[in-house]
Amino acid sequence: MITVRKSEERGRTQIGWLDGRHTFSFGRYLDPAHMAFSTLRVINDDVVKPGLGFSMHPHDNMEIVTYVLDGALRHADSLGTGSVIRPGEIQRMSAGSGIRHSEVNASTTEPVRLLQIWIEPAERDIPPSYEQKSLPSLDGRIVEIAAPAGGAGGAGGAGGEHAVRVHTDARIYATKLAQGDRVDHAIAQGRRAWVQVARGTLTVNGQTLREGDGAAVEDEASLTLEGVDNAEALIFDLP
Repeated sequence: MITVRKSEERGRTQIGWLDGRHTFSFGRYLDPAHMAFSTLRVINDDVVKPGLGFSMHPHDNMEIVTYVLDGALRHADSLGTGSVIRPGEIQRMSAGSGIRHSEVNASTTEPVRLLQIWIEPAERDIPPSYEQKSLPSLDGRIVEIAAPAGGAGGAGGAGGEHAVRVHTDARIYATKLAQGDRVDHAIAQGRRAWVQVARGTLTVNGQTLREGDGAAVEDEASLTLEGVDNAEALIFDLP
């Protein structure tokens, strides 16, 4: 069964420097029908104006994954980590027992667009940590970008060695599909999946999804994604 969450149905936050869309309830956007899916708690699609962003703020007990679509995002945190995240990279921050961080557009002239993802951890109050990796080409294939074992291994998906480690029973895959490109993804018995279209249009098991759409997948043995036009998507493998 595939249940589509349309882009225009998402919540929205618009303030001077931020235009954010929320697949699940977040901040002042509360929708009891869309609180989470399995352990996937947040998918925020944010556009941040040049030179501006989220000042230092706290988190705890959440696995936070950042995937930049356009532009560059500057990260700093209370661990002393400082980095810039760009398209083609993946960042994971385990908030654990507590961490403070900031996320600011690294450019003074161009906006940055990113997906920020929160997944509930398997264990509370672990030591906070940070990880960032470069990804291989996503063109025409599915690449594992986050997994419980990180780059140490993990089944499924090309490029698993590039995955960051998430401290939870979840995997994230990414793909880019040109028109007519087709990829398949197996779903183990008892598992669920969420597909989030970051850009473009594709089909999932024959059902059309457009930019910003998400799809909850239950009781399906596999997924077939096919590009309708140039598309980019994330697949979440969840308990």
